[in-house]
Parts: sequence; structure tokens; C-alpha cells
Amino acid sequence: MKNKSRLIAAAEAAVLFAVVFFASFFDVFYSVDSLMRDKLYQSHRGINNKIKIIAIDDKTLQDIGPFGTWSRGVYADVIDTLGDYPSVIALDIMIFGDMDEEGDAALRKACADSGRVVAGSYINYSGAYKTDENGKSYIDYFNIDEVEQPIISDVCTTGFVNVSPDSDGIIRSALVTESAPEIYGDEIFQSFAAETYSIYCENNGITPNTPSLDENGRMWISYAGRPYDYEHIPLSSVLDGSVDPRIFTDCIVFVGAYASGLQDQYAVPNSSDQMYGVEIHANIVQGLIDGKYPVPANRLLTALCGAFVAAVMYLFAKKVKFKISTPAVIVVMIGYIAAGIALNNMGTTIPLLYVPLSVLLGYLIDLGRKYAAEAAEKRRISAAFRKYVAPQVVEEIAKSGNYHIKLGGENRHIAVLFVDIRGFTPMSESLEPEQVVDILNSYLSLTTNSIFNNGGTLDKFIGDATMAVFNAPFDLDDYIFRAVKTAYDIVAGGNEVEEKFLEKYGKSVSFGVGVNCGNAVVGNIGCDFRMDYTAIGDTVNTAARLEANAKRGQVLISSDVYEAVKDRVTVEPIGEIPLKGKSKGVFVYSLKEITGTIKPKESAK
Repeated sequence: MKNKSRLIAAAEAAVLFAVVFFASFFDVFYSVDSLMRDKLYQSHRGINNKIKIIAIDDKTLQDIGPFGTWSRGVYADVIDTLGDYPSVIALDIMIFGDMDEEGDAALRKACADSGRVVAGSYINYSGAYKTDENGKSYIDYFNIDEVEQPIISDVCTTGFVNVSPDSDGIIRSALVTESAPEIYGDEIFQSFAAETYSIYCENNGITPNTPSLDENGRMWISYAGRPYDYEHIPLSSVLDGSVDPRIFTDCIVFVGAYASGLQDQYAVPNSSDQMYGVEIHANIVQGLIDGKYPVPANRLLTALCGAFVAAVMYLFAKKVKFKISTPAVIVVMIGYIAAGIALNNMGTTIPLLYVPLSVLLGYLIDLGRKYAAEAAEKRRISAAFRKYVAPQVVEEIAKSGNYHIKLGGENRHIAVLFVDIRGFTPMSESLEPEQVVDILNSYLSLTTNSIFNNGGTLDKFIGDATMAVFNAPFDLDDYIFRAVKTAYDIVAGGNEVEEKFLEKYGKSVSFGVGVNCGNAVVGNIGCDFRMDYTAIGDTVNTAARLEANAKRGQVLISSDVYEAVKDRVTVEPIGEIPLKGKSKGVFVYSLKEITGTIKPKESAK
């Protein structure tokens, strides 16, 4: 059985391993996992004050006029005003096609004179069928049709400004370089942010960092600032002289859209607010400066490790108790997430969803299975108890969960009842077997219902006799009176049954009942493969002797029983009678009537 259980557990763990590996390797829940990583990986680390933005904001549009009416001479004026103070001036503006000749010429001259301007180019992509190295056709959705250059590309450096959001619309990574051998041969195009960073390093004598890229050649953006974090100065304030250009000394200065009407805003992972494109470029540049460009860990290795952790934790949770598995599962989940954050800070990102989710799922499955097994065991025990104990007692035990019974034996003070059918043997000899069984079942049903109605425990049937105990295996309030009342109910019910069978078969029988109380050994008596819950001892033997001495329709109770219930019964003293097996007689009473009721638990003796 143990080997079978181990094989089943191993098979379940193997299935879990496969599921987690598949989900992690193919990143089935990419969007959800990405949102988790956004919350935990994209921590605010503070912006670089050397990165500033000259904003085409609402104030500028109000001061200068609608954006579409501007002459490009405005940008020339900005470049001339900044002079040699900045390290680099990055124009995040679409400068394509000729506009006014004078403004275009002024911009070209300003860029040529500055020598530190970067302008944005734009890559036009389209889907195209291509063939891989195995001869299989596929659609390349990032096929380059053209790299559209600004009109000032001959007097300044350019870099493509394209951004590519993930499937959920959030900008998490960016291309650093692109190429189109079919069109442009060996020429490599750098991104707008990469070119800006390159010129910044060159003008400041800094050795540039080489960013780590993922398997798709993309740099993951480690956002340093949230929307509006970078210092931004209205472009019109630069032009009207209200801002001293010396504040831009040795800075990276971006010029770009900073008004919602200019439609250059994108969803980002570190804020619920959208971020302007110029701010995204600023974050990419700061990531290059800080050396913060985390790369996803090897997908195969990550999937294998995650699946292994999930499978091991599942087996561990199955083997140990909840008080151990619960904190262990919590520690593993928190530890894994903490490890993910630490690895991200060191430059490697791992998925955050799959391992904690699978560990939790495995734990919940095991929890559900153990709960179901426990419920089944409770039902099994309840079904077993119902054969011996009153149903209402079983229900109360099931609610409290108190199923603990001491195996072997324990010494308890109990009340014991024996009842036997008088005249059953001669009657059975004169009736058909079916008639005998009919009568016997009716009488045994009466005794059983009377016992259960008063909360007693049916110990056993002994031929045509019944044995019951009260206050075992569970504590029972006012148990001695309950035993006496049961005896009275049996005799009273027996009178009705006797009339029924006298009319039906012409035969009549009745009961003799004996009740005693005292200490007895109660518990499971027998061996490991066949047990019987019963009570043994002198108290039990005395009750049996009382029943043997009782006449038809008579209930005999011992003096100990009488002393416990004398205020609620009417009896007739019989006197001391000798009992077989006892050297000294027992004073007994014949029960005549019940005059009281069962006392509440708090007042029962």
C-alpha cells in the first residue's frame, strides 16, 4: 500500500512538473506575470538630474501657437540658446519633409554649428513572407521597408524613435539597434536613446556601457522615473529668456512633446499614468548610464528550476502535517519572490508567477485531498457510531470534531442496562422461524430506539438480550437517570408490542430489565483485526444478574442507582437478594414509575 501511495504521489508530482515547465517555458500567462514583475521589479530608484526635458507643453502651445503652425526656426532658436552648455541635445520631433525654407535652413545651420544634436529617424515596418534556414516560410511582422531620415540627417546624428509595446500595450523593452541587409547592406541603425547616450559619453570622455539584450535583441527598460519625474522646462520659457541656459551645463537635453494633444503618450509598467515618449527615451538613456538593463534568465533553465521547486514542494506538503507545510509553502513563495527581486537588481529577471502559483496550487490540491479524506473518515466513524450511539450524540460529536477514543481500555463511571425477553425460548419452539424473527426484530427495535432516544450506547445484542451503557464512550449528562428512564420506556413499549403479537400469533412475551451503576473498564476489547467496544467488570456483571432476577415486565435497579435518582422515581423495595457470583447480596428496588425528567447538563449529578 505504501509503495502504491508513493507511486501515485510521484506520478502527481511528475504531472505538476510537466505543467509548470510547459507554462513557464512558453510563458503561457505572460501578461499576468508581466504585471507582477512590473509591480516588484520596476522600483523607483530616482532620476538623474543631468537629464532634462525641454517640453513642448500646454504653456508653450499657448505662448507660441498651435504645434502644426510652427516654423522649424523655433528649434533652431532653442539649439542656439542652449549653445555649448549641454553635452547633447536630443530632438524627439518628427522633422520630415520641407516646410518653410527659411526655418529649415536655420535649423540645418544650428545643428551644424552645435555638433551635438541627435534627431529622430523612423523605421517603417510591414509584414512580409520570408524563408528560414530550413526552407520554411513565415511572416516577418518587423520587416523593414524603409528607414525614414529627417531633413537634417546630413548635419547631425540620427537614431530611430520607434517604440514597440508588448501585447498588453505596455512599453517594457526597446530595440537598441536595427538592420536591413536587403536594403541597406551592412549599415547598422541605432536607436534614438542609444545615439544620445553615445554622444553624451563621447563628449564627456566616458567609456559607454554595452547593454545586455534578450534573445530578441531587445533591451529591457529599467525605469528610473515615473511620468513627470524628470525636470521639464517649457520650451517657450527657454526662448523668452526666463530660464538661464547655464542650468543645462553638461546635461542630456531632450526636446519633445509634453502635451496630451500631441498624442505621444504610452502605457508604462511603473505607473498607472501614461508617459510621454520623450520621458521613455530619458529612462532608456538613464538605464544605459546606470548600467541597469536586466535580461531574462535562460528560459529552459528557469522552467526546469521552477518545475523542480513546485514538484518538490508538492511532495513535501503531502508528506508532512499542515502545521509544517503551511509555513513552509509561505516561506518558499515569499523566498522565491524575494530571490526574483534580488536577481533583477543584479541584472537577471525571472518569471514571478509560475513557481508561487504552482506551489500554492499544489498545496491547495493536497489540502483539499486531505480535507476530503478527513471528511470521509468522519463519515465512516459517524456511520460506525450510529450503530451504537444515539444519532443526536453522533451529530454533536461530528460538530465538535471530538472523535478521540482511548484505545484499549479506560476506567469510567457508567450506568449499565441489561434487558432480556422472558419466555422467548419456549415461544420460538412453537412458531415458524419467520414469525420468531418478526417478533425478535420488533422487540430489539424497541430496545434500540429506547436506548438511542435517551442518549445511550448500544453495546451489543446477546441472542434475545440487549446490553447498553450510558456515559461511554463519551461523557453524558444525567446518565444514571437516562438509563433508568430507558428501562421504563422499554417496559412501557413492551406492553404495546405484547398485545400486537398476542393478537397476531397468539403468543406473548415481555421484558425483564436490570440497571446498575459504578466503575467499569470500557474500551476496545479484542485484537488488531477484530475489536468490540464494550464494558467489563463487576458493575456490568451485577447489572446482568439484576436482569436475570427480574420478572416479566419488571425493572430492577441497584441501591446505587436508586440513591442517584430517588427524587425522580417511584420504587418498591425488594430487599437484599443474593446474586450469582457475588458473596454478598445486593439491595434492589423494583421501578414503578418515573416522576421526573432529565436534568440539564449543569445541574445533572
